[in-house]
Amino acid sequence: MKLRGKQLRTEQKYYLHMHDYMVLRMKVAKLLTLDPYSIDVDGYNIRSLYFDDPRRTALETKNDGIFKRQKFRIRIYNNSDEHIALERKNKVGDYVAKESVVLTRPQYDQILNGDYSSLYDSGEPLARDFYAAMTSYGYLPTVIVDYWREAYIYREGNVRITFDKRLAVGSNHLDLFYPELMLSEIIMPGLTIMEVKFDDMLPNVVRSIITPANHQRSSISKYVLCKEKHMLLHTL
Repeated sequence: MKLRGKQLRTEQKYYLHMHDYMVLRMKVAKLLTLDPYSIDVDGYNIRSLYFDDPRRTALETKNDGIFKRQKFRIRIYNNSDEHIALERKNKVGDYVAKESVVLTRPQYDQILNGDYSSLYDSGEPLARDFYAAMTSYGYLPTVIVDYWREAYIYREGNVRITFDKRLAVGSNHLDLFYPELMLSEIIMPGLTIMEVKFDDMLPNVVRSIITPANHQRSSISKYVLCKEKHMLLHTL
């Protein structure tokens, strides 16, 4: 099943306490391959700038459990501008599809300064959709989400298992590259978010090792957690 030409993938999420994370990590590391983009044992850093409209559609559709929804974000890795990605994450029930287009640093800077012309001029469908969101629906930067991702891959079924740690919200600025960005961690120390993504089916050999016996799947949104924390910080 596809959406806008992209494969819809199943996405499952769990909260893990430290002991469960350590046990599952050892099992996963024996069977799956560590993501080649990892820079150390913690994996790599992800920092995303999310956008929303004045009605907080991205936030409220998630909280209301709307079956079909989308989020726009700009994402960087390891605090570098070598790869800046404009992304749209589409959610249809338990399925997700991600679209992505590369931005240059000048394009990113122009967007933050309110100049969206390069998005339209690029001719990329995703960039033009984002241009429409900004100019017609009033989308603006709303929150920065930061965390470390330890990722493993399994070729059969296009499986990707990730352990996301040290989830934090940018509390004082809305620029991914702001040199004095302050990050506030928002989940309990030792708590990890495990995400399992796959295409049509999860191979039994993987399923047998990753289903946490004492943990239920959870509808976790790092964006919602950080946005609600951000709103709280700015009302105090």
